[in-house]
Amino acid sequence: MKRNIFSIALLTFAFSAYSQKYEFQTVKDIEATPVISQGQTGTCWSFSSASFLEAEIIRISGKQIDLSEMYNVRHTYPKKAWNYVMRQGKAQFSEGGLNHDVINSAQKFGIVPVSTYSGLVGNATTFDHSKMVAELETLLKPYTDASKKLDPKWKKEVSDILDKHMGADVSEFTFEGKKYTPKSFLEMTKLKLDDYLTISSFTHEPFYKSFILDVPDNFAYGSFYNLPLEEFIQNIDNALDNGYTLALDADVSEATFSAKNGIAVVPENEADNKTILKEIKKEKNITAEFRQQEFENFNTTDDHLMHIVGKLKDQKGNIYYKVKNSWGTDNGNGGYVYMSVPYMKLKAISVLVNKNALTSKTKKELGL
Repeated sequence: MKRNIFSIALLTFAFSAYSQKYEFQTVKDIEATPVISQGQTGTCWSFSSASFLEAEIIRISGKQIDLSEMYNVRHTYPKKAWNYVMRQGKAQFSEGGLNHDVINSAQKFGIVPVSTYSGLVGNATTFDHSKMVAELETLLKPYTDASKKLDPKWKKEVSDILDKHMGADVSEFTFEGKKYTPKSFLEMTKLKLDDYLTISSFTHEPFYKSFILDVPDNFAYGSFYNLPLEEFIQNIDNALDNGYTLALDADVSEATFSAKNGIAVVPENEADNKTILKEIKKEKNITAEFRQQEFENFNTTDDHLMHIVGKLKDQKGNIYYKVKNSWGTDNGNGGYVYMSVPYMKLKAISVLVNKNALTSKTKKELGL
């Protein structure tokens, strides 16, 4: 009888040791603005970047300012349209974009608070760009015909559609009792846009050099600094450890990226794809070669942009990144996704970061 009791106890202990539900403990939590929703739009790139800039403003001045995501979108669509028309339809025209598109927009047009430009018109309370994008595509397609003389009126027609669906542009506004232009408002925040750069890690380009990443949403042909994979992760950690957040571009098409469960992991065994969303399982060792392979065979694509605001660990000591999503708060962890280090190594396309948050070694190698 005693032997049976001992055997049962041993089996129970072994099972509990092998199969454990996640218990997370905060390692680093950097102040950021609340989770919101991008609605029925493909504008995660602007939500990610705006959230990142909001966190930078908090870090710099302690002020919480809710920036307008749609102001950046409003000023980026004409650039997308230009690229599409001038390349005679031989380029992508879509809702997608990357973090540097917001930096580019802010440098040229400034930024505004959401109280000044919501991007909602009429009685709308949520974002839905499906009709607007369809109208823009219908408008632009005929202008890509190289056999016809290009009428410059297309630029005003694009602007008219954007005004109809998002609201007219703003040139002056009042915020907290003071008058601003979008550029003077940017100056007030003390953001230094030249301090922001994008780092990545791929083996088809030389390390410690900038390169143009060939992904569909890089319509602006933005440059990325290329780092060895381990150094790429080290710089993410260094930034967070020193109080800097990062804007993230990542693949979220994996079955083991679950907004519902608030977890993103890479199991060593595919048989664990379902159970690993709720229980700790061994994860795959990610090498630079495997990362490159998955990028080149299109298993890793730039699906979605988010905002890294901290780190956590589970009861076994495994580290996860606290990633702020823009799909609302009804998902797991109140709209945050806890992303494991292996997932970040494999599925992170790039991160936008303040250059002052990079390691000394990386800054030296990049000549910063």
